[in-house]
Amino acid sequence: MAAKEDRAERFKEVLGTAMKSMALDPELSVSFGNDQAQLVGHKARLPQVSGSASFSDISITRGLADSFSLKLANHSDAVHGRYLPQGKNARAVFESVEQARIEAIGARAMPGVAANLGAMLEDRYNRLVVNRPSNNRKDTPLEEAVGLILREKLTGAPPPAPARPFVDLWRSWVEERAGGKLQNLEAALHDQQAFAKLSRDLIAALDMADELGDDPDQAEENDEQEPSEEPGEKSESPQGEDQESQQSVAEEMESAESETEGSETESQQTDSDDAPDDVEGEEMDDGEEPWRPQLPFSSLSNENFYRVYAHQYDEAISAEDLCDAEELTRLRAYLDKQLANLQGVVARLANRLQRRLMAQQNRSWDFDLEEGVLDAARLTRVITDPLHALTFKQEQDTKFRDTVVTLLLDNSGSMRGRPITVAASCADILARTLERCGVKVEILGFTTKAWKGGQSREKWLSDGKPANPGRLNDLRHIIYKSADEPWRRARKNLGLMMREGLLKENIDGEALIWAHNRLLGRREQRRILMVISDGAPVDDSTLSVNSGNYLEKHLRQVITDIEARSPIELIAIGIGHDVTRYYQRAVTIIDAEELGGALTEKLAELFAEHGEEPKKRRRA
Repeated sequence: MAAKEDRAERFKEVLGTAMKSMALDPELSVSFGNDQAQLVGHKARLPQVSGSASFSDISITRGLADSFSLKLANHSDAVHGRYLPQGKNARAVFESVEQARIEAIGARAMPGVAANLGAMLEDRYNRLVVNRPSNNRKDTPLEEAVGLILREKLTGAPPPAPARPFVDLWRSWVEERAGGKLQNLEAALHDQQAFAKLSRDLIAALDMADELGDDPDQAEENDEQEPSEEPGEKSESPQGEDQESQQSVAEEMESAESETEGSETESQQTDSDDAPDDVEGEEMDDGEEPWRPQLPFSSLSNENFYRVYAHQYDEAISAEDLCDAEELTRLRAYLDKQLANLQGVVARLANRLQRRLMAQQNRSWDFDLEEGVLDAARLTRVITDPLHALTFKQEQDTKFRDTVVTLLLDNSGSMRGRPITVAASCADILARTLERCGVKVEILGFTTKAWKGGQSREKWLSDGKPANPGRLNDLRHIIYKSADEPWRRARKNLGLMMREGLLKENIDGEALIWAHNRLLGRREQRRILMVISDGAPVDDSTLSVNSGNYLEKHLRQVITDIEARSPIELIAIGIGHDVTRYYQRAVTIIDAEELGGALTEKLAELFAEHGEEPKKRRRA
């Protein structure tokens, strides 16, 4: 046994040295553990390697190591962040083809690296592909297919066996529209900037030109007199290009939004001849803008600001109605298998939360009162001193149990993979934990029924494409567990999140309204709404015919009104996305693995600050 462990330690040492050499980075720190493999700055984390590891496990680990090393050696964060598209789907394709470029450089130069990367991808798609691929392209990931098709053209290696069915579904469509663009990418393999420009051309050829945003080269020419806004300023930030570029784009959108809102306010003030004078005076007094909805959480839309083209195609549906019982059982078993390593960590955090919550439910008493229950512990004073008055005690009221918590989970396509698995795990374990503490929990999810519009868009097209149609997709709000349903009866429903094709677009504002309205109907004295999301609201169909910040502006308004006017306590957790720009009470995590800790800590903080300051009490 000792010899095997010695071999494992030797393997780790050699692999770390090889990574530093391949990455041309002597400061690279390599560690091994049971957490998710990841590369952050000059730190790489790889799966734990034991002395009994199989040849396949070793090849997978070496493939991950090679992928990280190649990225450090051949990828510039500054260039990547500069050309990164704004739209979610375009960004996913851009990331996928860049990863294919990085790995192709190593695979073409070193056959051993090619074999390791092949083993890594085989394992990855074995874990990602849950169901048999759908025959509908809308239910399969385009970005994965494009990346694998490009990898095949660059290295000659076919897609991994588990991924071939959905790659073949997309192959003819991709090659028909962008076959020439794919060929052009090979010539720029070793020039990331040229490759990034050609990648944007490829994305435009795939009917996503509207998601590219401004041409960064043109913007640079226009901004030559403003060096403080040069994208090159971010070149010193290691491995943080995605977050920083998103933040810079978000800041620009916020600035544009404020200008847009100002112009809208002026125009509406000019055009609203029918508005009573006293209403305008009130808005001037309390600072509200005329276009703002009065109570978005009690009215789904406000025709002066946020419209919904067709409500009749939306649905709020229970998880068991979207999937038959047999498939739900299988998906739940798959989720449990994926949680083998993660569940222990989150369970420990949940136990810590339970201890903290149960501690607040311990019986406590106020002593030395003039009325209440006779304090028997102090009767000796009366015996020794008959003139001493009797003392009474009274148990303090505990309002802790009179609480309901709603977990609202983003079920958009960008949550696919590890984030949705971790979110499902945390929701599952926290529901059990809080239920043991006497706190009711509701678990909800939100997405859309189709990519890039559904029946709502078809109706809009048949109606002649009227201008400014508003939200143009069909909502799908999913009830995984109602507040009054016991966890044991609802546990299978969470497996639905593992179903291929479920995760599509996200329209956060209306999802918040829906979850909020459900909580408003509850009898509990304290109601908490916790939102878990990995990005701003995105729906291609809606944003293609409305302003670029249409959904985001609505989300901001809903959040503002809930936080300012509603009895519901609102808190948000962003996965890789800065939600503090939207929510007053929020936390952002970079890695999905941190979600369990963030959830438990935030819930503990909420319960710790609940109620009045404890009264002074003296123990016997």
